[in-house]
Amino acid sequence: MTNENREIELDRMRFTKNTLSSGLALLAILFNVFFFVSIYKSDVSSYYYNILIGASILYNLIFMLAAFLASEGIKNYKVAYSWLLILLGIIQIARIFIYPMTAHAATVTIKDQVITVMETPQFVRCVVYLCASAVCCLVSAVIGFKKSSDLSGHLAAMAKKAA
Repeated sequence: MTNENREIELDRMRFTKNTLSSGLALLAILFNVFFFVSIYKSDVSSYYYNILIGASILYNLIFMLAAFLASEGIKNYKVAYSWLLILLGIIQIARIFIYPMTAHAATVTIKDQVITVMETPQFVRCVVYLCASAVCCLVSAVIGFKKSSDLSGHLAAMAKKAA
């Protein structure tokens, strides 16, 4: 890419939105919803009926609201929302060790039959959903950092030329 084309691309960023980062943040929400549905449609005895499920539901709502807010902020090249997306991505990875791991290792007895709370296919699906959500958050943040710094550098250069 020539220097002139790069200048045009940077100048265009002043008038366009960061739709790639925003779309990835929204995709992270979608993967979280898939995880949410996969966990909460399970009805294995009373394993999921405890305070942890309440905290999980509350966190899912907070995650979706925060990720949506971040998608709107990062769309306008605001770098602070990249930090929020990094935090959300890290928490999504940590969540793998809360419900999927513990439920996969747990068993319950129903009518004298011992069954695993979360079978391996559902466990793999939940881990994939959480990892995909985390990757979308982290990639969105990295792209947001890059584009925000490029735009702020371009704006600073324009201000310097105008002065």
